[in-house]
Amino acid sequence: MTTDSSIMAAATVLLAGVIDVAFGEPPNAIHPVVWIGWLVTALERHGPRGRPRAELAYGALIVAVTAGVCAATGLAVVVVLVRLPWWLALPLGAVALKVTFSLRGLVSAGRHVQRALDTDTDAAREGLRALVSRHRALEPPQIVSAAIESLAENLTDSVVAPLLFFALFGLPGALAYRAINTMDAMIGYHGEYEYLGKVAARADDVANFVPARLTGLLLTALAATRGTGAAAWAALRRQRRLSTSPNKLWTIAPMAGALGVQLEKPGVYAVGPDTRPLRAAVIGEAAVLVWAAGAIALVATAGLAALLAGWWK
Repeated sequence: MTTDSSIMAAATVLLAGVIDVAFGEPPNAIHPVVWIGWLVTALERHGPRGRPRAELAYGALIVAVTAGVCAATGLAVVVVLVRLPWWLALPLGAVALKVTFSLRGLVSAGRHVQRALDTDTDAAREGLRALVSRHRALEPPQIVSAAIESLAENLTDSVVAPLLFFALFGLPGALAYRAINTMDAMIGYHGEYEYLGKVAARADDVANFVPARLTGLLLTALAATRGTGAAAWAALRRQRRLSTSPNKLWTIAPMAGALGVQLEKPGVYAVGPDTRPLRAAVIGEAAVLVWAAGAIALVATAGLAALLAGWWK
């Protein structure tokens, strides 16, 4: 490349954001997240069963292999890109980065649930599956809550975290993060995958530790533009530890405070001031906050990537 590395790093992030907003997600057949899913499924299929220690060790192997393959793929792409002229490397690098995050797709999923609630509750329940796994027999207020919670939590997973990993570790870091987050979604939960998925779940907790806190603070700052900054900060400060997850409520609590609603996972937690009813329109307000937070994250990532690229040059 003949252009300055700092300019290329920033331009790559910003162009990736434009591609995301303009085109959304690529087809499943060529989506790296789908490929990661295939790899995890293939590895998981051959894992031990009924032997906790063996499952734990094999789960660690799944994490190491999958994250390693993704990081190596990212490195291979970078090796190719640095040998190309800047006018070709820039769009190809932006496309490669774009597949690691999804802002438009996240907001679109939330908007779909919002629109469906106005006409067909069953369709809203079905649409919710694109955001979160919840019991299918949810009533409209519970659907609204689940959708907003997912928008807030996935703002970290789908946008802020992969962008931050790109700024810090380049494309290999962003792809490795995407692998870790995908593995957590597939096998990182209790029950059948109690031991096989434990390492994946812990790796995701570690990977999201800083991004979740940055996202929560960002949502709190944006709440100030709505005049609800104090409520968002109060919810974040007092209720962020109500979940067993170290990261989950760092984004959900300030989102609840910003919107003036109580968000609840029955029997697990309830956060927010409960000053407004949970109606479909509130999902739209949450989507606006997610759009704004995503735009800020993209600009901030571009600046950080440029700074670090110039520093390491």
